[in-house]
Amino acid sequence: MNRIEHIHSTARPRHDDRTGRTSRASRSDARSRHAARRAFSLIEVIVAVTIVAIMAAIFVPRLTRFIGSAKDKRARTEAASLAQQVRLYMTENGFSRLPSDFDLEVLAEGENPYLPNRSALNDPWGNPYMIVVPGRVNFDFDVVSYGADGAPGGEGEAKDITNGEE
Repeated sequence: MNRIEHIHSTARPRHDDRTGRTSRASRSDARSRHAARRAFSLIEVIVAVTIVAIMAAIFVPRLTRFIGSAKDKRARTEAASLAQQVRLYMTENGFSRLPSDFDLEVLAEGENPYLPNRSALNDPWGNPYMIVVPGRVNFDFDVVSYGADGAPGGEGEAKDITNGEE
């Protein structure tokens, strides 16, 4: 084999009829051609990012409202539960009315506390539940969450939540 035939034979992919396989040189060429086909064009990437952004713009506000609503419902349930614990405390300790300086922390103290731990005294936003004696909504007392802002009054997520109030 002369020099020209040798160069020509190495540049061309070889096919082995016995095994049905091609030589290494043609496999690497096939890999590089396959890798080029797997890439995305810039337009495809822009379209995909735009679709994801539109979906996020639609779903994130709905998800935020859903989470806010869940916290509101949880605060209502916890305030009602705390009110029941206060009534149980009153019954077991012989109170017909709560003293005006009553503190909810009493429910988490002692050998047999009425609450599992002090974190039960915090609303879903991390603010402490308050007790108002005498109550504005209920006759004896109200258990109140001041909402996300932790201050009396407000609207939306910042509105006050009182046990017994719809």
